[in-house]
Amino acid sequence: MEVEGNPIRVQCIVQDGKMVVPPQYVQPPETRAQQNSKKISSSNNCDAPTPPVIDLSNADILSEQLGLACREWGAFHIINHGVPIRLLDDMKTAGRSFFEDCSMDQKLSYSCDTNSPASEGYGSRMLVASNDTVLDWRDYFDHHSLPLSRRNPSRWPNFSPNYREVVAEYSDQMKLLAQRLLGLISESLNLPSSCIEEIVGEFYQNITISYYPPCPQPELTLGLQAHSDMGAITFLIQDDVGGLEILKDGEWIFVNPLSDAIFVILADQTEIITNGKYRSAQHRAITNATNSRISVATFHDPAKTRKIRPLFKPPKYHEVMYEDYVSSWYTKGPEGKRNIDSLLLN
Repeated sequence: MEVEGNPIRVQCIVQDGKMVVPPQYVQPPETRAQQNSKKISSSNNCDAPTPPVIDLSNADILSEQLGLACREWGAFHIINHGVPIRLLDDMKTAGRSFFEDCSMDQKLSYSCDTNSPASEGYGSRMLVASNDTVLDWRDYFDHHSLPLSRRNPSRWPNFSPNYREVVAEYSDQMKLLAQRLLGLISESLNLPSSCIEEIVGEFYQNITISYYPPCPQPELTLGLQAHSDMGAITFLIQDDVGGLEILKDGEWIFVNPLSDAIFVILADQTEIITNGKYRSAQHRAITNATNSRISVATFHDPAKTRKIRPLFKPPKYHEVMYEDYVSSWYTKGPEGKRNIDSLLLN
C-alpha cells in the first residue's frame, strides 16, 4: 500500500472512511485480542489483577515493593516520580497535535526511512519489510533523543507550540528517571546502586509517540503485536483512552491509565543482567472502534557494541552483543519473548 512512494498510514485508512480492515492488518485468529474471552481481563473486570502502583517517595518499603513487582510482573506504575505532571501532559498534547492538527503533507515531510527498521521519523512499519506478515494498526513518530550526539531537533516536528523544546525536556527527565530506577532495582537485588547502569553503559534513548486511530473492526487487529522490549527499561505514558495490556500468568491484563503516573516496563537486557530474577514484561496494544489513542514510550537501550551477560551464577543466558540482539528482533519479529528465550542455556 503506497501513495507516491510513501506507505499508506493507518490514519489515512480511517479518514478515507473504510469500514473493512485491509487484509494486511488482519491478525491470525490465535493472536487476536478477543480470540478467547476467558484469557482477557478487561478494564471492567473488578476481579482482574492489576499492575502494582509504587510510590517512589515511600522509602521504607520501596525496595521490597520494587523487588516484588519486578519478580511477579516486570511492569508497574510509579507515582511521586519527580517528573513534572505538566511535562507529561505537554508531551501527550504535542504528540496528538502532530497527528491530528498537521496536514498529511506536513507529516510526510518527516517520514522515516521505510527500508530501515527503527529509523527516526514518521512511519507505520515496525519490522523489516520481509517480516511484515501482519501490520499493526498504528502510526508513530520516533525521536532519537540520546546520547546528545544523536539528538537533532531539526528532524523533529515543529508545528505545535514548543514541540521540540517539550521533547528535549522530556528526554532529559526520562534519562534521570531511568538512572534512578535502575539504581533502585539494583539495590533491591542487594547490588550497588550503579551496577545495572554500568553494565548497560551510556543510554541510547528513543522516544516513540504512537497514534492508534479508531478501527472499524477492532476484533481483527492489534495496535501493537505482543512483544517484550529489547533494551533495559521503558517508560510509558498513555492518554485516558487506554489500550495497553500486560501478559500475567497466561492472561492479558488491561492496564488502566493513571494520568499522573508513569508505567515502567522491564526489558530483555535487564532480564539477562539479573539472570532471570527479574523478568521483562510481554505486552501489546489493543484497538477500539470509537476513539483515537496516544501513548508515549521512552526506551533506554545499551550501545549496540555493548556485551550483556548475567550478573549471577550459574548463568541462565548466553552473553549477547546488543547489536546482534537488535538485528534478530527486527528480522525475525518479536512474537512474544522468543528472542530472549533463544538465549537460554540448556
